[in-house]
Amino acid sequence: MLKKVLLFLIAINISFAGNLVKIKDEVDVVGVRPNYLIGYGIVVGLKGTGDGTTTKYTLISIANMLRKMGIYIDPAQVKTKNSAAVMVTANLPPFAKSGMRFDVTVASMGDAKDIGNGVLIRTPLFGPDGKVYAFAQGSVSTGGGFSESNKGGKITKNFPTTGIIVNGGIVERDLPFDFSKMKDITLILKRPDFSKAIQIQDTINRHFGQNIATALDATTVKVKYIINMEPVKMVGEILQLKIKTDTDPTIVIYERTGTVIMSGDIKIDAPVYVSHGNIYVSVEKKPVVSQPPPLSGGETVQTEEVKTTVTEEKGRIFAISSPRLKDLVEALNSMGVSPRDLIAIIQAIKNTGKLHAKIVIM
Repeated sequence: MLKKVLLFLIAINISFAGNLVKIKDEVDVVGVRPNYLIGYGIVVGLKGTGDGTTTKYTLISIANMLRKMGIYIDPAQVKTKNSAAVMVTANLPPFAKSGMRFDVTVASMGDAKDIGNGVLIRTPLFGPDGKVYAFAQGSVSTGGGFSESNKGGKITKNFPTTGIIVNGGIVERDLPFDFSKMKDITLILKRPDFSKAIQIQDTINRHFGQNIATALDATTVKVKYIINMEPVKMVGEILQLKIKTDTDPTIVIYERTGTVIMSGDIKIDAPVYVSHGNIYVSVEKKPVVSQPPPLSGGETVQTEEVKTTVTEEKGRIFAISSPRLKDLVEALNSMGVSPRDLIAIIQAIKNTGKLHAKIVIM
């Protein structure tokens, strides 16, 4: 299965150099950002799949919850397995206002087997400043996940200890950020680059016909507000402007599945020799004389031919006359080389300085 996945993903190798993209795809606006909330709660209504008696904090939490309702009970007397202690997390969107609803994620903390179809009791959600900004409550959905076991074995599908509550959160306190009081706009590049920062600066100044944007460094572009222009409209126009982007060749490696994704026509400089396990890879340059036909008026020139050879101890030899990494990977893949070996070879070539691309390992 991994072999087929690799071949498919490498087949979509394309170059993105020189594309026009909107500024909003390349920057974040300072202050306009999501806000992470977190809380601790109890899920009830489980069918014997909750936390066991060894998870003491669940028993204490249930006793404390009942005490607030006027029911006093010793935590040691709580024996229920129909409840589970959970962490509740949420991503609050920018400019969230009181009454707005949003989704929350619920994850078990103890030894619960399944929290699906349980009900989260009202849980306060705290911001980084320790203040309560929202509450969460509702039925937990695990997306069809389940866990069943008996003496003969155990079957688990998906992750039944993690679920979501759709629109389970509600904002109780407005975020302290006030966009209307900002005196200027600060754009932060998602991928710092000096030339891109300058390009954003020039594009904004050219669009508005005045020098209101200044690139402070490779990451930051500060823009002054134009008098008598609405800030929201101005920011909207800026983010819709387009710039040219030259995406560097990139190799993305997902080690868990052995997936390799390449952007750009990535080449290998010769000579390169790599020995890994029972595999030997060589990339060599050979001088070739190119002679024009008689009476053509052309000149005899010397060029170079790059040849990549892959050898395995079992006696199979595969040679390709291309310096492209894509062809080398396909050759290795056709020989049945494992994804782990393939990734190791790519990293080894990169370490020699012969592979000019950025490697991202996920």
